Amino acid sequence: MSRSRKPLLVFDSGVGGLSVLAEIRALLPTAPIVYCADNAGFPYGAKSEAELAARVPALLGRLVERYDPLLVVIACNTASTIALGHVRAALDLPVVGTVPAIKPAALASKTRVIGVLGTPATVRQAYVDNLVAEFAADCTVLRHGSVELVVLAEQKLRGQPTAPEAYRAVLDGLFGQPGGDRLDTVVLACTHFPLVREELTAVAPHPVQWIDSGAGIARRAAHLSAGHVWQDAPQGLAVFTRHDDSLVALRPALLHYGLAQMEIL
Repeated sequence: MSRSRKPLLVFDSGVGGLSVLAEIRALLPTAPIVYCADNAGFPYGAKSEAELAARVPALLGRLVERYDPLLVVIACNTASTIALGHVRAALDLPVVGTVPAIKPAALASKTRVIGVLGTPATVRQAYVDNLVAEFAADCTVLRHGSVELVVLAEQKLRGQPTAPEAYRAVLDGLFGQPGGDRLDTVVLACTHFPLVREELTAVAPHPVQWIDSGAGIARRAAHLSAGHVWQDAPQGLAVFTRHDDSLVALRPALLHYGLAQMEIL
C-alpha cells in the first residue's frame, strides 16, 4: 500500500459528472477530488467532433499539468465517444472513459426494446452503433438526442425551477418513435441525465428501468487506484474554465458533493 496525496481528476462539460462523482465518493470516500467543468465549452452535445477532438485533450493536458492527478475520469459520454482515444494518446496516466450502458440495458430488457437517451453528438456515434451490434443485436434500439435535457439538469442544480412539460417534451422524442410503447429500459447516455432521474420517471408514459454508467465508472476508478491510501483528504475542489455569475447558485450543490473549494482555470 502506498500513501498518495494525488487527487482523482473528474472532468465534464458541466455539472453532469457530479452523478459519477457521487458513485466514486461511495467507493473511495477519502480520495481527494478535483472536479473540472468546462463551462466555457458547454454544451458539448452541440459541438462538432473536430472541435471536441481538439479541445478536450488540450484542456485535460493543462489540468493534468496543474493538478498532477493519479488518474483522469472523463465523466462525459460525448467527450468519451469522440475524444477518449486522443486523450489517452496525449496523457501518460490512466484515463477512464464513459461508455453508454447498452450492455446492461440489453441484459435487463424483457421486451427487447431499449432506448438510448443522450446528447445529439453521442447518439449518432459509430461507437454506439458498435455497442448495439455487439451487445444488443437482438433488440430494437431507439435513440434520441437532447441538448435541452442537459440544460434542464444544469438548471436544477442551480436551484432554478424546471417544468414537467419540458421533461415530457424530451421523452416524447424517444417514446413517440415506432416501438416506443414497448420500451422497458432506457440508457441514460449522458452523465447529466441521472441528476434528473426523478423528473423523468414522473413524466414517462409508462414505467421503465433507467440505466447509467456511473457505478461501473466508479468501480474502474477504484480498481486503477487500488493500493493507494489517502488520509485526511482535503475538501474537494471544483474547477471551472470561465468565470460566470451563475456559479454562485451552484455552491450548495457543489457542497453537497463534497466540493467546498472553487477555482477558475
